[in-house]
Amino acid sequence: MALHQLTDRAVKTAKPTDKERLIADGGGLFLRVLPTGFKSWLLVYSFDGKRSKLALGSATDVSLAVVRDTAAQERARIAAGADPRVALMEREAEQTAQREALIAAETLRKREAATLQDMFDAWISNGVQRADDNAELRRTFEKDILPKLGKQPVRSITDTELRDALRKVGRLRKRGRTAERMLIEVRQMYRWAIKRQPWKALLTEGNPAELVETKQVVPTGYEPVIRERILQPAEIRELRSIFAAMQEQYDAADNRRSADRPLQRETQLALWLCLGTACRIGELMMARWEHVDLDAGTWFVPRENTKTRVDWQVYLSDFALRHFKALHEITGTGDDKGEWCFPARHQKGHINVKTVSKQVGDRQMRFKNRKPLKNRRNDDTLVLSNGGNGEWTPHDLRRTAATMMQALGVSLDVIDRCQNHVMPGSKVRRHYMHHDYAEEKRDAWGKLGERINALLAET
Repeated sequence: MALHQLTDRAVKTAKPTDKERLIADGGGLFLRVLPTGFKSWLLVYSFDGKRSKLALGSATDVSLAVVRDTAAQERARIAAGADPRVALMEREAEQTAQREALIAAETLRKREAATLQDMFDAWISNGVQRADDNAELRRTFEKDILPKLGKQPVRSITDTELRDALRKVGRLRKRGRTAERMLIEVRQMYRWAIKRQPWKALLTEGNPAELVETKQVVPTGYEPVIRERILQPAEIRELRSIFAAMQEQYDAADNRRSADRPLQRETQLALWLCLGTACRIGELMMARWEHVDLDAGTWFVPRENTKTRVDWQVYLSDFALRHFKALHEITGTGDDKGEWCFPARHQKGHINVKTVSKQVGDRQMRFKNRKPLKNRRNDDTLVLSNGGNGEWTPHDLRRTAATMMQALGVSLDVIDRCQNHVMPGSKVRRHYMHHDYAEEKRDAWGKLGERINALLAET
């Protein structure tokens, strides 16, 4: 059969039929036209006595001139004793191997270029879960670690660089406790990462955070603070008097718009509830009204809101119930109310878990080693005992409540359960022993509430 029977125009104008068409160009080269109108090139040849077909591409992508050259090359291979289909498979295998090698090289490049920001994102998503959805962790790292080291490859970060970043917090800003805590969190992140790929492969020389010592990042002479502060009965009465005086002064002011506002009523109630339930302030800030049963006198704290990741049922004393009811009048359910006991003002959800702690701290400025903060209160209106016993925090109310329970004869085991502590003992013991101590806890909270009521009644 003569070669080059087709023309470019013939290829372009070839029409489909209801069956596949093979239009010969000669030398075994055909234009294949499918019923769908799709056109492609096909080389039909014989090798070792067998008739075979070899696809040479789409007629849209491969011109007539190019496909003729390709067909000529394939015929030459056949004449030399090589099967074009085998050669094609070998070429395709080689191309596949080349692509896979490029992909592997790019994957390796990306892995080796993985940054501290990448590692932090992986850890914060899969390696740690705090009650505030890791908000405080993010804030800390995004403020003091990631701006300087976030874009650096993990494999290149040294203990010196980590030490320098933490020293700026501990020594330059004089925030020893913060630097100490941050070092613990950085170590936690690295310990998580070094057990998992791809980070394990990037930390073959070890964990640089383990080479940083606490004493290297905190101020000279720094001593870790183990808080032992409890509020004395007289201070609890003083706190009540301070709240009342704030309101009286505000009510009596000639111009309330310019007068100092009293501590928010919701904050006052939160502090009394901390004292009356021995709860963590963050757990209280995340409370929903659907979990507070004012009729039954209970408050349920779901495990996702607790530090111990264990559901917690609080049996409210008359004291605690009275303050929850007062709070309900302000933020409780209704047509114009929200679902949260402590709703955020300008967005959906609860207020920040640190809001109350900040409000209390801002009103004890004499104990703060910092400049006054803009748009925040900066005074000493919540200093107790004229500062003689030091600063107090909402968490100290939790400690105070536990101490009062102890003085009332409540067993340490029950006090721990009233504070939702992780109970000591083997996992096997905890697995088989499931008494809920409901009555014991109810009695303990009741005694605590009675004691608070009694001391507030004293003059």
